[in-house]
Amino acid sequence: MTRATAVRAVLAVAVLLVAVVITLTMSPRLGLDLQGGTRIVLQARDSDTVKADRETTDRTLEVLRQRIDSLGVSEPTLTRSGEDRIIVELPDVQDPRQAAEVIGRTAQLSFHAVEGPGTEKPQTGEPEAGDSETEGADGKKKPPAPGTGSDDLTLPDEQGRSLALGPSRLSGAGVDDATAAFDGQSGAGWSVSLTFHKDAGQDWKKLTGEAACHPAGDDRRRVAIVLDEKVISSPQVDPSVGCRVGLPSGTTQITGSFSADEARDLALLIKGGALPVPVEIVEQRTVGPTLGAAAIEASAQAALIGAAATALFIIVVYRLFGALAAVALGAYGVISYAALVALGVTLTLPGLAGFVLAIGMAVDANVLVFERAREECAARPQRTLRTALTTGFQKAWSAVADSNATTLIAAGLLFFLGSGPVKGFGVTLAIGVVASMFSALVIARALTEIAANRRFVSDYRGVNGIGRPGAVRTWLVRKDPQLFRRPVRWLVVSAALVAVAVAGIVVRGVDLGVEFTGGRLVEYSTSRPVDVETARDTLAAAGFKDAEVTTAGDGDLSVRTGKLDNDGEHALRSALAEEGGETTKVRDELIGPSLGDELRRNALIALGMAVAVQLAYLAIRFRWTFAVACIMAMVHDVILVVGAFAWLGRPVDGIFLAALLTVIGYSVNDSVVVFDRVRELWGANRKTPLDTIARRAVLQTVPRTVNTGMGALFILAALAVLGGDSLADFAIALLIGIVVGTWSSVFTAVPGALALERSAKAPPPPAPGKGKGTARGKARTVRRDPLDNGARV
Repeated sequence: MTRATAVRAVLAVAVLLVAVVITLTMSPRLGLDLQGGTRIVLQARDSDTVKADRETTDRTLEVLRQRIDSLGVSEPTLTRSGEDRIIVELPDVQDPRQAAEVIGRTAQLSFHAVEGPGTEKPQTGEPEAGDSETEGADGKKKPPAPGTGSDDLTLPDEQGRSLALGPSRLSGAGVDDATAAFDGQSGAGWSVSLTFHKDAGQDWKKLTGEAACHPAGDDRRRVAIVLDEKVISSPQVDPSVGCRVGLPSGTTQITGSFSADEARDLALLIKGGALPVPVEIVEQRTVGPTLGAAAIEASAQAALIGAAATALFIIVVYRLFGALAAVALGAYGVISYAALVALGVTLTLPGLAGFVLAIGMAVDANVLVFERAREECAARPQRTLRTALTTGFQKAWSAVADSNATTLIAAGLLFFLGSGPVKGFGVTLAIGVVASMFSALVIARALTEIAANRRFVSDYRGVNGIGRPGAVRTWLVRKDPQLFRRPVRWLVVSAALVAVAVAGIVVRGVDLGVEFTGGRLVEYSTSRPVDVETARDTLAAAGFKDAEVTTAGDGDLSVRTGKLDNDGEHALRSALAEEGGETTKVRDELIGPSLGDELRRNALIALGMAVAVQLAYLAIRFRWTFAVACIMAMVHDVILVVGAFAWLGRPVDGIFLAALLTVIGYSVNDSVVVFDRVRELWGANRKTPLDTIARRAVLQTVPRTVNTGMGALFILAALAVLGGDSLADFAIALLIGIVVGTWSSVFTAVPGALALERSAKAPPPPAPGKGKGTARGKARTVRRDPLDNGARV
């Protein structure tokens, strides 16, 4: 075993051990679409006097946090997104009406005198004397008259002690400003300074003057600041303040053992008692717990079945080395999962699909290396198996790096331009790419190099799997088809396919999902079966004439409407319950029209940037003719996938966009592998016609393309069959994309490059080992087999 192999083996074992420990001791962070719950996106709007910016949005978030806490929701999450959006995640909340009502109401900030320790009111169910309501002439209940005690409150203070509070003496509208400040000179530490409006300042002076009439330490010397019926601060009036004198009317200061964060939070809450800016619900998604659990189970089954099929396939094709690659594939799964958990990545439904898909794509680097090693064994039979394997890794590195770079570009675009759960797909795809490179270039290489040093493996080349050329390669070499004698005919076929796809887009139209159009999409499960026509008639009779009803899943109903608030959705569900019995909401998506326009615009920007960024990368790495041909094939694939969905009548939504950007990365990946081989062969045979070079390159890379595609197809077929409606469209889009991407990398990209090269004036690329690749243009030194001492007879 060489030193390099030993280092790889130790590194692989260390990383794998850490990954196993993380997997066994940490749990994944599930998104709401997997654990069930409600996700609400709020858009802050400018008011007449205040602009919605980062500061006002932060103040609004703190007020909303207090309101959400009052709902008793387990582990709610509130975060600011961008400058003026707030994302609220409420696990296990299936009916968002109460949450939406709490979010939308005006906050109540008030200042109260403390009347002493509080006592709990008896729960008799009868109103107390001071709490009675009177009935007006119109028959409506009227609140009791002031002074009857109805405004008195009993609330816990910051330490949980119950306090009896008097009526509200001052509202939040009287607060002009509240700021946190640190006083290092007097040693007072952090405090909160309040500034009142003129009239409110007089009320504050009177309130604190009355409290100052009680002895120091008495609860009645405190003033309670209450936000939405919760005491956020109850400071004592300073002993220096005289009875009936009160604090100065303009400003005051709240001191205490505040930390910096506590002081800032208190200032934000006081200043933002009423929402600084109005907020609008632009997105609301609710997922039932059964849907998330079913998606996790289906994805796990698809991953196991697809991974087993992929492992079996590469073992059949590459024998012993295929089995070692299957072991590395299992290690990849553990490492990528541990990375997701350790980094705290929120695992969403698209992200889960990305994790499963990456398992099938992880064999790509191994296939590239093994095919290169097969070529070395066929071209130089006298070389040892270890030398052929090492050369295979060296020659495959360029294609591996370029193909993974293009996939990372697609993942980056998904993260930065995707919405909501789609960002999770970009993260898991990127982590999967990095983990797959580690498993192939470190784990699989260490295992195969150790095996290649064994005499039995080296001598019996039918066992190791790379000592003999594969059946596909042998058949292609024997037939030697003249693929590009007339390259234009392949471009005509591709143009015809594009025309059919465009016809579908024009004739059938693209069924944009609610995510891009705005509106509401709700999926229901009923205890009694209800057919679509009956459901439509029932909803029309209930006043929902524009509702579109379709089937979803196993007998579920999917209802799509335009603008529909939460009360309207409740009425719609009640109408369905009359026919279907107990009606359970499985999934609910509400997208505002402004957000729908924005998401649709971002989708187009994402596709445009994908084309531009991939073109720039390919132009740097390859000749401009090759880069343009790759982009031609990529656009061809995008149009065919969208056209196929148009003909099939399937929805185009955010998850479809994730699949489409993945198809872009896969398409460019395939084309890069072919052109990398064209560049290498052309540089070594500069006088050979380019169409001959292209034919040889295609025939040499077809085994890699087929073997890699089969790994992804196994996973996607399992997802399409087992994933249900949630993942079926994603899997179908990628299945179509992989098939057309494989076609276009050979029969669109290569003929396109040949057509462009006829008018190009650039010379052929430099021969391998010359030019920029080596110092001073000298030939590259061939690395000797570590087991070869150099002696010759």
